[in-house]
Amino acid sequence: MANTINRRNWIRSSAFVAGGLAFCSGTINKLAAMPARVFKKSPRALTDTEALTTAPFEMKARLLANENPFGPSEAAKKAMTDAMALSYQYPFRSVSDLTGKIAKYEGISQRTIVVDAGSTPLLHAAALLYTKGGKSVISGDPSYDDLPSYAEDFESKWIKVPLTADYKLDLDAMEAMVDDKTGLVYICNPNNPTATVVDTAKLKSFCERVSKKTMVFVDEAYIDYMPDAQAASMISQIKAGNNIIIARTFSKLYGFAGLRLGYAIAQPDTIKQLKRYSSGGFGVSAPTLAAANAAYREEAFLADALKKTNASKEYLYAVLKKEGYEYIPSSANFVMFPLKMDGQKFSAEMMKRGVGIRNWKFNDKDWCRVSIGRMDEMEAFAAAFKEIS
Repeated sequence: MANTINRRNWIRSSAFVAGGLAFCSGTINKLAAMPARVFKKSPRALTDTEALTTAPFEMKARLLANENPFGPSEAAKKAMTDAMALSYQYPFRSVSDLTGKIAKYEGISQRTIVVDAGSTPLLHAAALLYTKGGKSVISGDPSYDDLPSYAEDFESKWIKVPLTADYKLDLDAMEAMVDDKTGLVYICNPNNPTATVVDTAKLKSFCERVSKKTMVFVDEAYIDYMPDAQAASMISQIKAGNNIIIARTFSKLYGFAGLRLGYAIAQPDTIKQLKRYSSGGFGVSAPTLAAANAAYREEAFLADALKKTNASKEYLYAVLKKEGYEYIPSSANFVMFPLKMDGQKFSAEMMKRGVGIRNWKFNDKDWCRVSIGRMDEMEAFAAAFKEIS
């Protein structure tokens, strides 16, 4: 796989650029109490973060990070502005208000929810917690690699399972790899970068069986782009008492990628363990929490953002078809298609024309992943694509 997908470098570098990290004494004590882990920095290919930081400051079409260019909502922006006056106060009540809203909507207990500054810290917390003692992580390949690559940096084994012929996670093959050394199985559904989904009934059955052997982590970052997110979600597995973790984020359909807010849902005892390795909500700013409380399940805005995303996606499909390209049907806010030239060269030529995209190499093919943008951005992609396709 030519490219990996993670935001770890961005989190580290931005913290220092901003002037350093401020830790409360409780967080320092938590870190001191953690089992010692050996950090191993392995070589990396270009990440989303590196692609963005090395790209020109201004692009005609920023289609390389799966962001939602239609958000956040007006209600969210107003809530952030209003929250500034009291932002000298710790926002503990806002955390409780948000988890209360999530719990009510999903029909679960607040004790099964933990929030953090994006889903990334929670993926990292799970990686650290469940790969102690050299336990392995199983994931699809290609798939979103932030959790397994983070575990690998701490000398855990990463077992990569190729996708099926239709570019979906191979649940049967992943289950077959589970043994007594498996610490966690990571499922990204819809999958990134292929934007494919697995059958819901089959995934539920997988979670029921495999969670009896090891922890199953289901990353539902893109679930809001599906026609019926609640039906496709594995939250029913939490309600059934099964041993799984679900990650959600406000970074996609809600348009909070730069505001940083995500949450995990799991059994109460699992949440307690995850909090030992994360901030437990303390790392989220008061304005972000205010925005999230205003925006959560803001149905009119979400429906409008989804409608615009789908319109841009259909436009992209038409462009690809017209130029004689096939593509993988998408259940998220990005589309992947095979290229007819070297992927790195294609990416460079598109960037010369002000269009940022991502490229991969797998199954002996070069691939392009295009994030869905505004219609003007998709038109800019089309114009550049026609020149070099």
